Amino acid sequence: MAQYSAAALHFPADDKGRAGAFAALDAKRAGWDTMNFAAVRLGAGKTFEIAIDTFEYVAVVLGGRCTIRTNKGDFENIGRRDSVFSGMPYAVYLPPHTEFEIESLSDNFEFASCWAPSEKENQPKLIEPSAVDMQLLGGGNCSRQMCRILGGNFPADRLLVYELYTPGGNWSSFPPQKHDSHRTDERGRVLEAQLNRFSFYKFDRPSGYALQRVYSADKSADVTLMARQHDIILMPGGYYTLVSAPGAITYSLNFLAGSTRQYAASDDPDYAWARAALPSLDPRLPLVDPGMEIGH
Repeated sequence: MAQYSAAALHFPADDKGRAGAFAALDAKRAGWDTMNFAAVRLGAGKTFEIAIDTFEYVAVVLGGRCTIRTNKGDFENIGRRDSVFSGMPYAVYLPPHTEFEIESLSDNFEFASCWAPSEKENQPKLIEPSAVDMQLLGGGNCSRQMCRILGGNFPADRLLVYELYTPGGNWSSFPPQKHDSHRTDERGRVLEAQLNRFSFYKFDRPSGYALQRVYSADKSADVTLMARQHDIILMPGGYYTLVSAPGAITYSLNFLAGSTRQYAASDDPDYAWARAALPSLDPRLPLVDPGMEIGH
């Protein structure tokens, strides 16, 4: 049973601006057996190296450039955007039993990584902006932009990864959604997946924030959390929805893993009617696009 409390779900940032890990999540502390997380900052010429043993691993470049060298192949000079608000993502997927080194090629290089237990021997793969599935979702002040980095068709074992951009004053995931029960129809089609999820947040203004609500399906437990720069919030079950404070863009990097690699969610029936009532898309979208790569 998921614990719905600020202490259980909210991991406030403790970023002093120095090099090294500036946000982290351990699977055991999260209360699940799937995902671990670290966001790391490096200066130019500095390296980060590790052997990932029985885990699949994804590194998403948040800002700057790097070279990744592995015992299964190298990826040279990847990453273009200065920050998550100035371009589409580059990422690298690595299968279990990979040894690798990430060398920063720029100052204040940042990447976010997630790893989950796996024995499936997929191939290492570079994900470039042109391979990212960009979707504009919702309508009106419920409009947002999704950039799927590891979608259901990507040859990973457990992980799903996407970036979400919510303009100031807008809601994301409204109607609220949940994916905490694996349900199929008579033909075996997945109606709802059981997926643990967490979000890592950034804002284009230092004073930006978002309100993230997480509540149980029976409404007996309900918590609303203020997400600030580099916070982590867990969504191990129940419905969730977010609103971005006016004047700032909310960026969330979302990782999911569970019963399937199909993203199948259910709307809260109390608010499901809102989906059909949404007006046209917010004209501020998209906030990032592949055209930002021009000139690099």
